[in-house]
Amino acid sequence: MQKELQNGAIWLDTNGNVIHAHGGYILEWKDFYYWYGENRLGDNYISCYRSHDLINWEFRNNVLTTRSATKIHRVRTDLKLSNEDGSKVNIERPKVLYNEKTGKFVMWMHMENGKDYSAAACAIAICDTPDGNFTYLGSFRPYGYMSRDCTLFKDVDNTAYFVSAARDNADLHIYRLSEDYLNVDALVNRLWQGEYREAPAIMRKGGTYYMFSSYCTGWDPNQCKFAVSDSMEGRWSILHKIGDSTTYQTQPAFIFKKSGQYYYFADRWNGKDYHDSRYVVLPIHFKSSGRPYMDYEEYFRP
Repeated sequence: MQKELQNGAIWLDTNGNVIHAHGGYILEWKDFYYWYGENRLGDNYISCYRSHDLINWEFRNNVLTTRSATKIHRVRTDLKLSNEDGSKVNIERPKVLYNEKTGKFVMWMHMENGKDYSAAACAIAICDTPDGNFTYLGSFRPYGYMSRDCTLFKDVDNTAYFVSAARDNADLHIYRLSEDYLNVDALVNRLWQGEYREAPAIMRKGGTYYMFSSYCTGWDPNQCKFAVSDSMEGRWSILHKIGDSTTYQTQPAFIFKKSGQYYYFADRWNGKDYHDSRYVVLPIHFKSSGRPYMDYEEYFRP
């Protein structure tokens, strides 16, 4: 078994196949970590892997595909998982939370029509198990606002938030979700008006919330920045730089905590060959002031 992963190298699952989990998210559930991410090969949209140690990943299922079951949602949604000409839509940045009240695994993601970025919608899917076949509940625009790069965050009281880029990426919106995580309950924040942030990733350390995000430069990496707040629904600070000028040639995917250590999980996109995009994971450290920082490390050793 592997004991480490080299950042920026090709990562293989336990069957020796390339891991396709781009723009993804890790959910800890019972004895496993479940890693969801984009897989654009064939008729796939989202794949799921699981691991005991965050290093050795077992492929479990292509949990969302063009053939996935659909179900009418109480929100009026577009249930199409492919276009009328048979081409695929784009499903990006999947994030999954478990809802204790309903017993459902709920996935939120960004949906586009596969031809351009005019749809600018969020989408939802649900499942009874973390690695089963998810049922697609469709896509929509929350309160009519554009919704592009996105993330989910569950607070310690199980309140969940959906964060997405709005207004042609000019702003970031924070929505508090309904108790079943299947709808937005309120738009509670509109952040950094006109600063064009995307790829949000959120963590909480003590009573402080941190949000990482990137600037909008397409497939090219740029300077990651972070902001802090004492409440998801409260006032957030201005943006501060973290990492180097290209964030070590990465873009944030999510932040994960293991044994008290926070990790920055990121994509190293290959704009010329999407399927050759790689992964980088770096530990996040904190100064005595609480300011986070991270340095590049060649290997990921959790």
